[in-house]
Amino acid sequence: MMRTNKLQLRVGDRVLVDGLDWQIESGQCWCVIGRNGAGKSTLLRTLAGLRKPDSGNVAMQDRDLADWPLEMLAKERAFLPQSRSDAFGYRVIETVLSARHPYHADRYWEGSDDHQAAAAALQTMDVSDLAERDVRALSGGERQRVAIAALLAQDTPLLLLDEPANALDLAHQVSVMHLLRRLCGDQKKTIVMVGHDLNLAHSVATHVLLLMGDGEWQAGTVAQTMQAPILSRFLGHPIEAIEHGKRLIFLPLKEAS
Repeated sequence: MMRTNKLQLRVGDRVLVDGLDWQIESGQCWCVIGRNGAGKSTLLRTLAGLRKPDSGNVAMQDRDLADWPLEMLAKERAFLPQSRSDAFGYRVIETVLSARHPYHADRYWEGSDDHQAAAAALQTMDVSDLAERDVRALSGGERQRVAIAALLAQDTPLLLLDEPANALDLAHQVSVMHLLRRLCGDQKKTIVMVGHDLNLAHSVATHVLLLMGDGEWQAGTVAQTMQAPILSRFLGHPIEAIEHGKRLIFLPLKEAS
């Protein structure tokens, strides 16, 4: 689906990611984990084609990302940024329908297929009752669910999500994670998401990419990477992993005084 070759990302004089050779296969769910400022959002924007690599390259389906026409790229990957601003008073249904724009090469107005996709996405995210509301009047959590609904309506094989659980209450955090897991398992979509909640990440991810923020990285399956000593080192805080029935729960420890 996507790969990086000797990818380097920098911010000013800082090297955030160095020499990243990374393969993302169809149907995998990757979670990118690291401390604040480690380069997680910068990496996701680079994968989306919104930022050029400082060196190395990103390829999707064995084609350099820079060589993809924008209209074709919009049919292959969808991107959820960490934050957004709604400057105009669009209705929720209009916001979700706008994600269908890549499929309008031969027409201006939305068709019945677009409205069906938008309605299904709103229902999946439990925001159908908000369809006629002004997006500027929504709460942060409602706006986040609408934004995810737009990604679903865009219907791409690759989803890039920067903190998808941001602003969601507990019930919707869990439901979104279950949704992402079903998208990978049942529909073979590929997901790369940034997250800070280790327990949510462990519940849905098949693979993890850890970023140190100084160029160092480690990638592998959940079993290979989500180990307490490894997480503790990359997050800069002692982590304990506790078995609870069939679940593994990650807890931050109190630092020694």
